[in-house]
Amino acid sequence: MSDDIQVLGREGTAIVAENKVLRNTYAMLGMTMIPTVIGAMVGINMNFAWMMATSPIMLFVGIMATVYGMTWLIAKNANNATGVWLLFAFTFIMGVLLGPILQHALHLSNGAQLIGMAAGGTAISFLTLAAIGSNAKRDFSFMGKFLTIGMVIVILAILANFFFQVPALSLTISAVVILLMAGFILYEINQVVRGGQTNYILATMSIYISLHNMFTNLLHLLMAFTGNND
Repeated sequence: MSDDIQVLGREGTAIVAENKVLRNTYAMLGMTMIPTVIGAMVGINMNFAWMMATSPIMLFVGIMATVYGMTWLIAKNANNATGVWLLFAFTFIMGVLLGPILQHALHLSNGAQLIGMAAGGTAISFLTLAAIGSNAKRDFSFMGKFLTIGMVIVILAILANFFFQVPALSLTISAVVILLMAGFILYEINQVVRGGQTNYILATMSIYISLHNMFTNLLHLLMAFTGNND
């Protein structure tokens, strides 16, 4: 009897801890939207066209180095307060990097509407995936390897298309990225509720990156198919 009580006690403690990580993750995710919006406002007013025309390869390498460097620093400081401030700095930078696609969208007559649709679609997708993934009885851990392999393939396709600039491939990549990001969000939230991820800073960063990529690629598709130049 006492052994059963101890087991139930440990299970109850684990559930409480997992719920706390999930709550902290959602709270931090909401807070990261503030530096993201500020960064986006800065990015909209930057001259990315000049940077791209001057040295597109160096710009691409610089962006990749900054993004991966920041994620590495956040991972190294995920167990202290520095990690939180680094996460805010990272989301500000990611907001700035929204500048080019937002500039492109706002040059369309229905650009503001498309941005709103992309944001709304991303939010609805997140809420749906969160509801599914937060059910601890469901185990989506099997998705990890498939998602990683899929992401490697997409990165290679993006690098190839950076040089060849094939519109059809670009749209295909965007569609695949949206599906992959949905999978990553589902996987990460499920990992939190099942105890596979116990650090809310790392969980927030992972989900944020997925949401960022989902939004940009959804906006890209909306502009391609429903953008109005008139």
